[in-house]
Amino acid sequence: MPVRVMIIAGESSGELYGAMLAVRLKEMWPGLLLLGIGGEKMEAAGVELLSTISSAFGGVGALSSIRHLIASYKKVKDIFRTIRVDVVVLIDFPDFNLKVAKAAKKSGIKVLYYVSPQVWAWRMGRIKKVAQRSDVIAAILPFEPEIYAKEDVRCEFVGHPIAEELKTHVVDKDAIMREFSLDAGHPIVGILPGSRAGELNRHLPVLIDTIKILKSRHPEFQYLMPIAPNLAIGEFGQMFVELAALDVKLADGRAVEVLSVCDLAVVKSGTAAFQAALIGVPIVVIYKMAALDYNIIKRIIDVKYINLVNLIYDAPVVKELIQEMAVPEAVADELIKLYEDDDLRNETLEKFKRLREIFDQKNPTNRVAELIADLIA
Repeated sequence: MPVRVMIIAGESSGELYGAMLAVRLKEMWPGLLLLGIGGEKMEAAGVELLSTISSAFGGVGALSSIRHLIASYKKVKDIFRTIRVDVVVLIDFPDFNLKVAKAAKKSGIKVLYYVSPQVWAWRMGRIKKVAQRSDVIAAILPFEPEIYAKEDVRCEFVGHPIAEELKTHVVDKDAIMREFSLDAGHPIVGILPGSRAGELNRHLPVLIDTIKILKSRHPEFQYLMPIAPNLAIGEFGQMFVELAALDVKLADGRAVEVLSVCDLAVVKSGTAAFQAALIGVPIVVIYKMAALDYNIIKRIIDVKYINLVNLIYDAPVVKELIQEMAVPEAVADELIKLYEDDDLRNETLEKFKRLREIFDQKNPTNRVAELIADLIA
């Protein structure tokens, strides 16, 4: 009988990891039946989609989202009842995936949790639940196995798929410099405010004023900003008019390509900030959210840092300017420190280099595929 694996991802980054894994699994087992929940990337990689839950994100409405999730969960349970699934691979998305894990265990199906929930940040009580409902946890951060050490579950640090993707990402820096008419003799500052409309509305006013300050103090700086491909620039009106007036060059997506030519960057906390560190670009991290949301989050999240670099080092390697601290003067000052202070910049880059070495030793997709094979065997 063919091997049957189900992969469930709930958002774009997880879906990318699922697609990478699907390609590797197809190489290992050409007759493999791959089922799952995800999006276009996973489908293109050979996953037969039971449902797509990416549509349950991005403001389609709470009621619509809940109905979609309930329907998706029902389809998964129906599959568990009708065909033999060897392993279910769960990628992040804990509120949905932990329910799937419980149903899988009841059906005698092996569960591998890839990109486990951030139990170290909030809702620590989920540690036991994740452990009890998983046969193996494939951790993407080096400190996570210690968190699960007291639980009766195998947890292994496999590396981060972002680092794996960067290793295979070939960038023609000269072509990018030509495309955007950038001068190699002058510093390039990356502006990465985020990819969602809300993030741009909160971050762009701060960053526009930051650029104005930088221009007065370092007129030689050049500015490059990636824009999410599906973003409607017209929705942001005057802000993009101001960016054009400040000679900020806009790139359609391609955050990795943008970062590869930058000497400095200011980045919204998240994936791009981790990519910048792995590429070796000194950064200042910012993040702003609605005041009510921030006050709620502040009460339930228990971490000293929000940036992965700082979390891994358990030290303030990267400057974080959060909420009321994220003001133009502070952002400009921190960027200028990184530019003018050779010791600070070199120390930061050395720590980024050591971080990259940790992850370069790993190949998460291959290792997760091997763990799946172990579970099947």
